[in-house]
Amino acid sequence: MSAAGKRVAMVIARNFEDSEAIEPKEYLESLGATVTVIGIERGRVDGKKGGSLEATTTFADVSAEDFDLLVIPGGGCPENLRIHPPAVAFTRAFVESGKPVGSICHGPQLLISAKVLKGRTVTAVNKIADDIENAGATWVDEPLTIDGNLITSRVPADLPVFNAALGRAIGG
Repeated sequence: MSAAGKRVAMVIARNFEDSEAIEPKEYLESLGATVTVIGIERGRVDGKKGGSLEATTTFADVSAEDFDLLVIPGGGCPENLRIHPPAVAFTRAFVESGKPVGSICHGPQLLISAKVLKGRTVTAVNKIADDIENAGATWVDEPLTIDGNLITSRVPADLPVFNAALGRAIGG
């Protein structure tokens, strides 16, 4: 199968966990998907460990309807996006659309701020387990958790199962 013609939104902000953004982007592109990197502003965005991605558009210029899948990398990215109202609104609209949303590591911080976790079961890095539970969700310590349209993983070591689940979610 192929993800040709599928459009992926990857939201990014400074201090993202390099592998959690770059590896899913490369994997989804290898399946034929088009990945659009969306930032608070256009331009180079630096990761925690020396990598970088180019944000080619901003939240002001996109809509959840434009994409088939949303990917939220971890590291400091979600912490920086959760205080940017357009990023929160975009994320909320995407989750509410029912289309798949992939979130890894600290990614659920953005989902918490979008107020879309109540009653859901997700995984994430254990450092934010209390935050997830305080948002009304159940946190589990597993490499991959799928609850409806939410696809979540914990840490870079989980990337193989996370990437495979993202690919399956868009037919790749």
